[in-house]
Amino acid sequence: MTLEEAIKKFKFHCTYEKNLSSKTLRAYDIDINQFLEKFITYKIEKISKFDLKDYVENLYIYSYKIKTIKRKIAVLKAFFNYLEFEELIDINPFRKLKLSLKEPKLLPKTLELKEIKVILKHLYHLKNNFTNKESFSYKLLVRDIVSIEILFSTGIRVSELSNLKKNEINIKLGVIKIFGKGSKERIIQICDKEVLNLLKEYTKLFNSEKNTNEYFLLNRFNKNFSEQCIRNMLQKYQRELGLKHITPHMFRHSFATLLLEEGVDIRYIQNMLGHASISTTQIYTKVTVKHQRKLLNAKHPRRNFNFSL
Repeated sequence: MTLEEAIKKFKFHCTYEKNLSSKTLRAYDIDINQFLEKFITYKIEKISKFDLKDYVENLYIYSYKIKTIKRKIAVLKAFFNYLEFEELIDINPFRKLKLSLKEPKLLPKTLELKEIKVILKHLYHLKNNFTNKESFSYKLLVRDIVSIEILFSTGIRVSELSNLKKNEINIKLGVIKIFGKGSKERIIQICDKEVLNLLKEYTKLFNSEKNTNEYFLLNRFNKNFSEQCIRNMLQKYQRELGLKHITPHMFRHSFATLLLEEGVDIRYIQNMLGHASISTTQIYTKVTVKHQRKLLNAKHPRRNFNFSL
């Protein structure tokens, strides 16, 4: 069997038997098609551990990040495991291959509280001084503020925000239902009155009876506000204010870090972020070194000692 034929079978398996999400399937397509380009003339039983070694080496040569390389290898492992399970190959070449790929431990990039305050102050100033509050431009501004407020209030992922449905927000109760990775559901409450009032205003502006779109955040064409559009929106205000590069994920990191600095138990933060493992959340304990220094300078009992002559 050719590699191309085997890949078609694997894609069918991922789509209809494993029932993977469309986003995962797109990622699989990219990685498996890249592998196909390299070995398109090969029969599957002829691909050896040495071919796989060369392929991984090429990924390094093309300067892919370790995280990306690990993902591409994980897809290939799933592919060859499938081939072995279906007895399309006798031996999985990955069984004879030892790979140790260690990612550099980078702390998540966050926004400082004062930076978030600058962004929101700017946006509310634009909103409060908008001359024509019946215009579509005003509606879009309110939507932008709502997007940022939800990012900061809940620590939601940009994909979760973009795909948020109208029926998943109960403004009266201040509750947002989020379906995260692996379709795991979590509930987050919004308690700030200003944010809740903004959500009510947005709902009146966008969610009229004529609007049959199920998504909560909409673009100018009445379609859901896409992940890329949310990123572009943030970069627009970043340029206006002359700030450093801002991404939606930085609000998620800031949400976790600032709550941790306020003494919130890490397990509550884990639950709010939708992390399956506490070890994923624990990275934020390393980010709070700056806050720790402030606390020790201000609160440590040793500060009252003075033995200098």
